[in-house]
Amino acid sequence: MITRCSPVTAKIGVSRPDKSDRESRNRMFVLGMGFVGQFFAQELNNKDWVVSGTCTSLSKKKQLEEKGFDVYLFNANDQELLILDTLKDYSHILVSIPPVKGIGDPMLLHGELLRSTLMGSDLQWLGYLSSTGVYGDCGGAWVDEDYPTSPTTELAKLRLAAEEGWLNLGQDLGVSAQVFRLGGIYGPGRSAVDTIIKQSPLSKSQKMRGSRQYTSRIHVNDICQVLEASVQKPSSRNIYNIVDDDPASREEVFAYAWNLVEKKWPGGLKQSPSPQKVEQNNEKASSRGEKRVSNARMKRELGVRLIHPSYKSGLQSIIDQMENPYQSSLLGS
Repeated sequence: MITRCSPVTAKIGVSRPDKSDRESRNRMFVLGMGFVGQFFAQELNNKDWVVSGTCTSLSKKKQLEEKGFDVYLFNANDQELLILDTLKDYSHILVSIPPVKGIGDPMLLHGELLRSTLMGSDLQWLGYLSSTGVYGDCGGAWVDEDYPTSPTTELAKLRLAAEEGWLNLGQDLGVSAQVFRLGGIYGPGRSAVDTIIKQSPLSKSQKMRGSRQYTSRIHVNDICQVLEASVQKPSSRNIYNIVDDDPASREEVFAYAWNLVEKKWPGGLKQSPSPQKVEQNNEKASSRGEKRVSNARMKRELGVRLIHPSYKSGLQSIIDQMENPYQSSLLGS
């Protein structure tokens, strides 16, 4: 199933690039307009790209339309995969669709159709967003892109298979193709600061991360600049770890975030930071995914200088942009 959004006064792109756009502007199609996809699309829009993308639900489509995004409603189970006719008009494709348990990458299920349709198209660059989870548990060692992968979860194994699938497709098409292994993604609206302010309960994945001594992270703004750098320096079959310089425990990060909130809005927090701690009740949980991820290749080959080399800089920038979330309650007291 593929449904075109109704026309809006869009900040980003148009329904399809016309002839003048094809000749004069870069065109990016984002498969999966999630947290990273939306930030990246806006960055490119600011640089006069034509940008479109996909989502999977009517409610999400409506939300994205209201933000001015040019979006297709997309169901990868559609055997005709009509979206391929649209992809042919774009010079760059970013794949930000996670694998599905028991299925794998939903786009690569149509690999042969993808290959035959995109062969000879305008495509120049293909990027796939993966995860540092493909390395598995490394006992706290520093790992780079040459470190043996050993995924332990089904999704991590499917990620690794998808990496190979997209790299092979790029090679067959003769286009620049890269894989980006992302650390824990955070940014405005999605950070330890936001979690503390909202007093949100921890998700299962957050609880698991809480038992680790080291977790590698990356601010969404740095993800965007890495992707742009890759577009400017095309290569074949390269893999990049996209993380900051400061792998740290979740407890350490939340303690820092708590102090930032308390310092900016004294008295706003009603609970102690202890609920953010996670019980390490078994050896398997405490060691799961333990590693420190190196970003040396990213810096060396793409020339990236991180905006936020540490979670401290990243969290400070997030809280600096916030208005007082406790203002209304204080006024009413």
